[in-house]
Amino acid sequence: MAQSKTAQNKMTKDVWKRFRVSPGSPSDLSQRDPGDLMLFPDRDEAEKQSVKDGEIIDKLQDKLYAERKRALLVVLQGIDTAGKDGTIRHVFKETSPLGVVVKPFRRPSEVEAAHDFLWRAHIAAPEKGFIGVFNRSHYEDVLVGRVRKLAPKDEIEARYDQINAFEKILAENGIVVLKFMLHISKKEQGERLQARLDEKKSRWKFNADDLEDRKHWDEYMAAYEIMLDRCSTRSAPWYVIPADRKWARNAAIAAIIRTTLEEMDPKYPKPPWDPKSFVID
Repeated sequence: MAQSKTAQNKMTKDVWKRFRVSPGSPSDLSQRDPGDLMLFPDRDEAEKQSVKDGEIIDKLQDKLYAERKRALLVVLQGIDTAGKDGTIRHVFKETSPLGVVVKPFRRPSEVEAAHDFLWRAHIAAPEKGFIGVFNRSHYEDVLVGRVRKLAPKDEIEARYDQINAFEKILAENGIVVLKFMLHISKKEQGERLQARLDEKKSRWKFNADDLEDRKHWDEYMAAYEIMLDRCSTRSAPWYVIPADRKWARNAAIAAIIRTTLEEMDPKYPKPPWDPKSFVID
C-alpha cells in the first residue's frame, strides 16, 4: 500500500532526526548501529519508496537545471566497500545525467598536490543548476591524512576550521551541502572484500591497499568521529547512514535528498516573451 503524504513526511522527519549529527553534539559512532533497520524494516517497501523518491529527485533536478540559480552538493564519504558507487547508481538511477556531475576523489595528482588541499574541491563544486556528487571528498585530507600521517599534526588540526569556512562559502553562494558518512561494520566490510575476491566480475574492484587500511580500522573510526564532531554544521550537516544493508542505505539517502530538493523548491523560469506571439508554420 502506498504511503500517504502525511506518513511519508513523518518518515522523512524520522530519517533526518535519527541519522543527523546535530552540530555541537558528539557523533559517538559506537552507539550507531551500521545494521540499523528501525526505519526500514521491510526491504520491498524500502526499495519501492527509494524508486519513488528517485523519480521525484529527477523532476526536481530538471527544475533546478532550468532555474540555474542554486545547486546541490552531495558528499559521500565512507571506508572501503561502504557503498559510495552503489549509492550513486541507485539513488540517481532515475535522474537525467544532464544536470548531475559525479567527481571521484582519488590520490591527488601532481597539479592538485601543488595547490592547497581544498583547491580541487572548490573547482569541482557544482555549477548553479546542477547536482554535484563527491565520491570521497576533501575530507580525505583529515581522514587518510590523519591516520597515515600525511601532513604535520598542527596542519591537520587547522583543516577542520578551513573546511567549515569553505562549506559556509558554498552555502552562502547558493550551494546546498549534504554530507553522508556511509557507516559500515568491520564484519560486513570483511564479507564484501571477500566477495570481491570470489566473484570474477568484481575482482577489478579489489585493492590490496584496502587490507592495509583495514588494519587501522580503529584509527579510522576515531578520525571519522573527530570529522563528524567538528564539521557537522548548520550550513553543512553530516548524516551517519547505516550501510550494512544496501537497500536501507539507499532508501535513507534518497529520502533526505528528495526532501532537501523539495525544500529548495526550484521553479521553471518564466520566459520574457509571450508564447502566443510566435507562430510555428
